[in-house]
Amino acid sequence: MTKREIVIQALLHKETLNVPYHAEFTLQEYENMVNYTKDKNFFDEYEGYLHYAQYWGYPTELPDKKEHFKDDFGVTWNRSGADKDIGVVDNPVISEPDISLYPTPYLNEKRIREECENLLKTKGDKFCFVGIGFSMFERLWSYLGMEDALIYMITDKEFVHELLDKICEFNLKVIDIFNEYPFDGIYFGDDWGQQRGMIMGAPLWREFIKPRMAKMYARAKKNGKFVLQHSCGDIQEIFEDLIEIGLDCYQTVQPEIYNLTEIKEKYGDRLAFWGTISTQQDLTNKTPEELKEIIKKTVAIMKKGGGFILAPTHAIPQDVPPENVIAMLNEFKKY
Repeated sequence: MTKREIVIQALLHKETLNVPYHAEFTLQEYENMVNYTKDKNFFDEYEGYLHYAQYWGYPTELPDKKEHFKDDFGVTWNRSGADKDIGVVDNPVISEPDISLYPTPYLNEKRIREECENLLKTKGDKFCFVGIGFSMFERLWSYLGMEDALIYMITDKEFVHELLDKICEFNLKVIDIFNEYPFDGIYFGDDWGQQRGMIMGAPLWREFIKPRMAKMYARAKKNGKFVLQHSCGDIQEIFEDLIEIGLDCYQTVQPEIYNLTEIKEKYGDRLAFWGTISTQQDLTNKTPEELKEIIKKTVAIMKKGGGFILAPTHAIPQDVPPENVIAMLNEFKKY
């Protein structure tokens, strides 16, 4: 079977001989690995099973502000700190709960289509999909700031509903473009979890986020695409909701948060899991030999009945020793 076929079998909860795997890096860690291996193409021999790109608003550098970028949504990101991949929001674009302040985003259809076409040209035999980052709650707080986004969910519900409707409407236009291409799936990035429990709590998630995600999932599935969802943190209390609205695969599964045996037994026949190798604890702190044993035990739990993509729980950060990265990738290839 091709890599694409193996991933599809996994998402259909059919166990395969090979376990599909994936890995990606922060910019700083990729540079660390190039310096360590003396090879800018070091990752080629470890090519995983997934091939995708994520749209979250193309950034334009601001010449008067070093390492500051403005995206298609009018948000300015400051990358002068530790996070060189995304950065932090400089100042909220919407300063008060007034929908007239909503900055209509620029739909860069030409560039989206160019990226879709390039993605398909370079996919090889991998499972190929495209995504929307900052797809709902994250877009809300990037406009408002985290504190105000959460406060307005309580004090100005009508405003939040109006703003989320506009975010959803824009995303549906992007999904309609994606749907013109023969991708295998559509991915949504949107962090809802903390280390313990959800940022806004399940009731507010169900009130504000769930109805819009349901619309986007339904549009993505319009022509048979799989739906994949990223959220960091602990969101187990909404797994049933996500299954209900059509989610096929949840990423990322952090072992310091979830009991892998329990979630596999409870949800594994209805929800596929992508992740499980901790960037927060294990990749950073364990020895290469300890990592190999962790991966071996994790695969034994998660591969049963399919529904599993083996991967680090996030893009590998810059504090992971290169020796651990190599040990992890070599172990992945064994499966």
